[in-house]
Amino acid sequence: MKALATFLVLLNYFTRCHGWICTIAPEHLAATQVDAGNGMVVMTDKNSNAFFLSDSSWSKLGSVALKHVSVGSAGVWGVDRDNTVYKFAAGDFFPTRGLSLIQVDAGEGQVVGVTSQNSIHCLNGSSASSIEKEGVLNWNTISGGLMYISCGPLGCWGVSSAQKIYFGKVSPGTCGISSWSQVDGAAVKVEVGSDGRVFVVNQSGNVFERAGISEALPQGTAWSQISFCVTIKHMTYDLGRLWLLTDAGVILNCI
Repeated sequence: MKALATFLVLLNYFTRCHGWICTIAPEHLAATQVDAGNGMVVMTDKNSNAFFLSDSSWSKLGSVALKHVSVGSAGVWGVDRDNTVYKFAAGDFFPTRGLSLIQVDAGEGQVVGVTSQNSIHCLNGSSASSIEKEGVLNWNTISGGLMYISCGPLGCWGVSSAQKIYFGKVSPGTCGISSWSQVDGAAVKVEVGSDGRVFVVNQSGNVFERAGISEALPQGTAWSQISFCVTIKHMTYDLGRLWLLTDAGVILNCI
């Protein structure tokens, strides 16, 4: 415990060296994934428990064991270890039928996700909002192959199993896509904020933000590294706050 306390003190000090000011989020040292959207922060831990941040503590989110959870304008969605897709409603998660996914993103009206074979699928905004308990979901298949995907107001970003980064415009109403365009760089995770800001983390645990994003140039112009003195394995962004998950399972709140 003394070693852990020392680590947390050093972590709080070191994470002030990059322009963002980071503090340690309410303690939960077993976190494995974190997501933020629509003013809410959620996470899963190594025991497949889902939580949401309530004031200064983590509160249990539903009773279903989940490996991945996402929150956004399409609500709260999750995936369990059997790759069953769940939606949160009336105080708990309920399973859906129609497709098995390893990751989902609920960030921009529609719900998007990928399978273990890297196929890409989209549930339009109308279907995502009207799904009833244990209903069958009519997923649309999107061309391409990705292992992780995240959408924002200016489009969707994804990373392939080869760690290549792609951008494409996906319609929330129809799930139609113009095309995927490869973007420079390499990453294993990508997250898009509700304001369109884009962040990636690479295999080495380094975090980058996409610069030059605008409505006229939604894919941006270049990557700008945010130097942290700890290794990052996951990140998410919402309402001006960057939430980081370190390889030690500690969540940082950065502004």
